[in-house]
Amino acid sequence: MQTDKVSLKKRAESAIEKKAAFGEDFELEKYEEGSRVSKPVEDLQSLDEESKRTLLQVGIIPSEEGRSGSLFVLDNSVSHSSLNDENVELMSTHKAMEKYEWLKDYSWKLVQVDADKYTAKTYLEDADGYFIRVPAGKKSAMPVQTCLMLGSKKSTQTLHNIVIVEEGASLDIITGCTSKKGVEEGLHLGISEMYVKKGATLNFTMIHNWAEQIGVRPRTVVHVEEGGTYVSNYISLKPVRSVQTYPTVNLEGEGAVTRLNTIAIAHAGSELDLGSKAVFNAPGTRAELISRTITIGGRIVARGEMVGNAKGAKGHLECKGLVLTDKGSQLAIPILEANVDDIELTHEAAVGKIAKDQVEYLMARGLTEEEAVGMIIRGFLDVGIRGIPEELKNEIENTIAQTAFGT
Repeated sequence: MQTDKVSLKKRAESAIEKKAAFGEDFELEKYEEGSRVSKPVEDLQSLDEESKRTLLQVGIIPSEEGRSGSLFVLDNSVSHSSLNDENVELMSTHKAMEKYEWLKDYSWKLVQVDADKYTAKTYLEDADGYFIRVPAGKKSAMPVQTCLMLGSKKSTQTLHNIVIVEEGASLDIITGCTSKKGVEEGLHLGISEMYVKKGATLNFTMIHNWAEQIGVRPRTVVHVEEGGTYVSNYISLKPVRSVQTYPTVNLEGEGAVTRLNTIAIAHAGSELDLGSKAVFNAPGTRAELISRTITIGGRIVARGEMVGNAKGAKGHLECKGLVLTDKGSQLAIPILEANVDDIELTHEAAVGKIAKDQVEYLMARGLTEEEAVGMIIRGFLDVGIRGIPEELKNEIENTIAQTAFGT
């Protein structure tokens, strides 16, 4: 065990200046380490009104009604954790590592410490985060919600999350990532390792709502066993300086299935490098990668990759982007790799403006131009995400309305 730690530390130290393959390179030394100490929050309802509104905008319900449990991280400190579902375990990653000796076999096994400077920094800082586990055969009655808030100016938030859904179990997670009002600049590094065991299901929804000068670098790898299902929804609709994410799902068991949905809007000054990757390592595995992106002045790179290593696998990759202003840009990069015969991988990629005839058709039926554009955008972004609260739905509607008006 000690030898493993020494080896990991050396690897991380060797990568502390290693640039990521994609996205803007951030100089880590320009940001202070986020505080590891914060005042405990007994009840999310006790937060100030501004913070509660911020939580609602990323799908986190302060009353915790309709949630199996809640965990709140402010900077690098777990400030609140509550649970009302006996079928779920929820605690900080550090507490879980202390409680379970076997958890070392899951920690830093999917995400490599030397992948880039962001994974290296997170490991070297011994980052905390959330640990969620559902025992074999159990199901979460309602979603678990976690909020990761950057609360200090020009600081770095480093997180290490581990999720384990045991054999035949089921879990829904809603994670909201945001910055406190007045925190306009900072860096968020979030490492997530997720394990979906045989016949288990994990539905994971992540909503980002950052300030305009925040850099965001999530690093997620998911391991799915035989007959397991992993569904991911990623939503980013507000201005942010830079997001670069490329979650990878390894389908390791026969009949494993994944679907990853991405919905994003790039505002002026934003650069979003978004992608997802599915690796078919077992027979009869399935994957669907769906991306819907809009630029109203920012730059979007939509990546999608499928690697077929097993027979009978089927996958479809779909990248569609709208360009609503001459000041924005869209780049779609689909990658399909087949390393065996008897495999079916397909892709569909399209970028461009809203078709004039669609707008005219709706206007002929009594809609204004703004209403017609809003309806088209709403339909374009609808990929069937379920379980988000009404407050977030209203926030999405407001964003669509503003986008339709070009604001």
